This record gives sequence, C-alpha cells and structure tokens, in this order.
Amino acid sequence: MSKTLILCDCAGSQSIDAERISTACGAGCSRVYRSLCTTELEKAANLLQSGEAIIACGQEQDAFTALAEDLGVETPGSVDLRDRAGWSDQGAQAAPKMAALVAEAFMPVPVTPAVDVLSEGVCLIAGPAQAVCDLAERLSGALAVTALITEGDLPMTRAYDVVTGKLVRVQGALGGFRLRIDGFRQIQPGGRGAFELTVPKDRAVSECDIVIDLTGGTPMVPAWEKREGYLRADPRDRLAVERLAFEAAQLTGTFEKPLYIRLNESLCAHSRAEQTGCSNCLDICPTGAITPAGDHVSIDPMVCAGCGACAALCPSTAITYEDPALATLLARMQILARTYRKAGGAAPRLLVHDAHGAEMIRLAARFGRGLPADVIPLELNVVSGFGHAEMLAGLAHGFASVSVLCGPRTEREALDRELALAVAIAGPGRVSLLDMTDPDALSEHLYMAEVKAPLADPVLPMGNRRQVTRLAAQALNPGGPVLPLPEAAPYGAVVVNTDACTLCLSCVSLCPSGALIDNPDMPQLNFQEDACLQCGICRNICPEQAITLEPRLDLSEAALGQRVLNEEEPFACIECGALFGVRSTVERIMEKLAGKHPMFAESAQARMIQMCDNCRVGAQFQATDNPFAAKERPRTVTTEDYFSRRKDH
Repeated sequence: MSKTLILCDCAGSQSIDAERISTACGAGCSRVYRSLCTTELEKAANLLQSGEAIIACGQEQDAFTALAEDLGVETPGSVDLRDRAGWSDQGAQAAPKMAALVAEAFMPVPVTPAVDVLSEGVCLIAGPAQAVCDLAERLSGALAVTALITEGDLPMTRAYDVVTGKLVRVQGALGGFRLRIDGFRQIQPGGRGAFELTVPKDRAVSECDIVIDLTGGTPMVPAWEKREGYLRADPRDRLAVERLAFEAAQLTGTFEKPLYIRLNESLCAHSRAEQTGCSNCLDICPTGAITPAGDHVSIDPMVCAGCGACAALCPSTAITYEDPALATLLARMQILARTYRKAGGAAPRLLVHDAHGAEMIRLAARFGRGLPADVIPLELNVVSGFGHAEMLAGLAHGFASVSVLCGPRTEREALDRELALAVAIAGPGRVSLLDMTDPDALSEHLYMAEVKAPLADPVLPMGNRRQVTRLAAQALNPGGPVLPLPEAAPYGAVVVNTDACTLCLSCVSLCPSGALIDNPDMPQLNFQEDACLQCGICRNICPEQAITLEPRLDLSEAALGQRVLNEEEPFACIECGALFGVRSTVERIMEKLAGKHPMFAESAQARMIQMCDNCRVGAQFQATDNPFAAKERPRTVTTEDYFSRRKDH
C-alpha cells in the first residue's frame, strides 16, 4: 500500500499498537501522536505534505480536510479507530480489530453509477389558500412558483401563478414530476374587480421540478419521505412549513442521482405468456419505483430510493444492488476477517449498520462500554439490502456471527424474510437482527452474547448471489445435505405428479431460468434443481395441475445436473413407424374419440389419430372427404370456343 497511516491516541485516551497494525495490514504507519488536531497541528501539516495519507481520526475529518485545502495538497482519507475500537472496555485487546479497520480503509472505493438531474426550480405548491399563498410569497423570488389553491379565496397578486383544482396524481421525482389535476381553472387577469376563472377542466396535465404538498391529506406518493423533490407538511404546523421553505429553496441546480439498482431484463422471472410468476420486487418496493412491463419489470431510477430490498429478494439476480456492488461488499468482509486473523484475532463477529448505527456506536464509545474487541463494525448506506447471501458470505469468510443493526427507517419486511432464510441454511445463533435504540443496551447485548466457533476453514464465496449462497452453504454444511427452507424461498425442487402429467411440456417452454428441460429425442421432462427459482410459472401454467414446488436447498452435486421428472414411451406411427407424441396420450385420445366423435366415427378416420403429421396429411388428401380438396378446375377456354359462338360462319 502506498498510503501512510497517521496515528493519534486522542490525548492518550486509547492504546494503539502501531507495529502490530502495520504488520497485519501492510500499511506504513507514523508514530503515535497525541493531539494532532490541536497542539500537534503543525506536525499534521508536515505529514500531509509528505504524501498521500489516511488519518486515524473520524471526529476531526473536516478539520484535516480544511487543513489540506489550505496547504493545497490532496484531501486525506480517514478511518475511525477510536470510537469503533480504542474507546472500549476491551480497548487494550482491540489491536486485531484496528488492523482490520485500517486494511478496509486502504481499499479502493468504487464509484457508484450516477446521472445528473436538472432542477430549474419550477415549483407547485398545493393546499388551502392561506398556507399556500404565504409560502408562495416567500419562495417566488427564488423559484418559479405556481400556487394550486384547493380551498379559500384567491390572492390579488401576480407575483406568482395561481390556479385552482384538485391534485389527484403525482408521478416522478425531483426535476421530472408529472401531475394530474381535476377541476383545473386558471385566472383570467383582465377586467376590473376580482379575478375571474376559466371553465373547470378535468384530467389537466402539468410538469414541474418540485412539489410542495400542503393539502394535509393522504400523501400523493408512497413512502413520501424517500421521494426526492416531494415536500409535505401539515398546513397548520407553521414550523414544518418554514422548514419546507428552506428545503425547497435549495432544490435548484444540477444534482447527482445515484443509480442504485441494475436490472437485467433477460433474467427476470416476473411473467411469461401472461402467467405471473415472481412479484417479490413489486410487492416489497416502498416507493413504487418498480412496475410490470410485460414479461419483466421496469425500474424508474429517479423514483428509486436505494433501499436495496428488491435486490435482496430477487430470486434470479435480475436485480443487483450497486451501492455498493456485491463484489465490493464481499471484498470488504473478506479483508476485515482475514486481517483480523492475521493480527492474532480468533473469532471475529460482524456488526452491519447504517449511519444511525454509527451514531449509536459513537455514543456507546464516548459514554459507555463501547464495542467488544471482537465485534467488527461494517457501515453501509442502507442495511435493508443485506440479504441472506451476504449474511452467509460473512460466515463463510470466517466471522463467528453476523448481526444487522436496524435503524428507525430501515425497511424491515425484506430483512425479516432474508433472516429466516439465512437461519434455515446456517442454523440458529449465527445471524440476527438487532432492534435497539439505546447505545448502552447495544453494548450490553454484544458483551453478553454467546460467541460460537467460526468456520474452521474459511472460504471465498464468489459470483452472483445464488452462487455465493451455495458456496457458503456448502462450507457451513459439509456433506451436501438437503436443507428444508421457508415458504417463498428462491431455491427448491419441482415435484411432478406423473399420473397427471401428460408431458405437454408447456412448463418447459415458459421456464424463465431453464431449470425444466425437454429431450428432443423422446417424451421426457428433465429438471436441474440448481437453476430453479421457485417462481411458480410452471405450476401456474400446467393444464393438469400436476406440478407443486418444494422449497429446499440441495447442496449435493446432483443439484447441478439434470434428473428425469417424468418420461414415457413415444408412439410409433402406424404407417411409417416414425416416433411422435406420447403413447399414453395417443391411447387416451383414441379411447375418447374413436367411434364417438363425428370426425373419427369410421375406423379409417380414427386411424389418423395414430399417424404422424406427414402421414396424417397424406391420408386426409387421399380420403373421399379430402379437406384440402377444392372445386373442379374450369376447362381452359380456346380459340375454337370463341369461333363456336360466332353467328357469321
């Protein structure tokens, strides 16, 4: 590593073993300073000028950034060793954790894909006249305001546009809202006296960059707190309205919108032939950013708030999360666990948290016991996308346990489902969700928790989420057992009732993952369990209702190959001997139609059921009631025919 780690023990409040950290993570370390942010600030300046550096202080990151700007050098990175490791009842034993945190900080940080969003400040404020007009008056100098009055008297001002009506639909997000208004009326500014209004018009459509909803009713968009550019408050709460005025004034210019989600439409198992299969992402998305689009779904990146729940629940990996990407997250977990062991640690525990959890850790460190020396925190922007694959990967990397600390705004539904699936695969006591808002309670729980032995031989799970799950599950369950899973799990088997199945193979043609396969040489239905998504399309499309699903995870090698679910003898054409169809099906049709149906009343006609396509066409062509026959062709007219009709010869 080319960067230098600058160490500080924060006025002697923590113990730092620089040599051990340097040996474990391969980083060049400075000597341990005492007060780099105050009395030793000049030394910090010299260190910043000497080359690229990371400062082991999270609290004073802004101060060191400002110092770098004054010096004209590159902004230093930072890693918080104090709150996450040094300030702890077990701070003296935290050297392995410090080394792991430093090694993670030295990793390159990939850039999340993003697009630019332009907001020109076109703003709609909807609600009762008094609240709307007061706010519009203050914002009209900074934004292009239109006041939509839902009730009350019209203002006698032209400082901003005024319309009346009812806002019935809001779509889009910051910089691209699409609105529908019923009873829409505009002011006619001409004439003396009060303003007159145009004739009401329903289904009026408009666009704007910012929406301020002061109607006080039901929010116009789902999960409105996550919708960028949509601001809402109770019109009777003057303080909340004042906050909206400040927020709205900041929403002009060009903004960077992260593209949290990547969608591969070809892998989506939402639907086939109008048969709905998987709808996990549609059901879980809190913002309504995901909508059906034929055989797959569509994701509006402007509406997506990046919770990641859809990626956690997607059975086919058609949806992947990009902030961070799975490969980056796996690399972070791997470097944390590996460095911890290299520095002398034995059984690390992983604590996954967001910004709310980071603040709890800081408070617990400053005023309480802090984190145990074996608990390694891993901060993410959101934790709701940390699904079963990531939990199992943490265990496979050598963590003794994986805990996810939920925040007040964490989307819990997906996490609960993923936790149940992870527990079914890894066993109880290894993965958990923590619902705590008291920093002291968090510390106490972590200190008192039973620590199980980690995986003796950690593995490196790679690939997509399904592949990571399988590799981790095999490491955690040696011997390749078949694990029963909860309902709606994305792994399992297809069970076929062979007595009911007619081998029509409609399930094969619609299977989105290719788990169901036919045999072109004979009537046979094959199945590859590793590829099955348990989407249910095969079950829904089966005309005989012969298919059921069994959620399970087969860790043996047999799951990677094909096995026969149903097969029968083909029927040989009675004319040419060519194999076609299924013997039982042909015999069943003969039993039901021969001699009973008008088309097959005679034995010659019934024989056609037992012929292949080519022979059947030939037999029909030779029959007296040939369906291909046409009227007799007219005789060709000749010159003699014309002469015979003349009267002059």
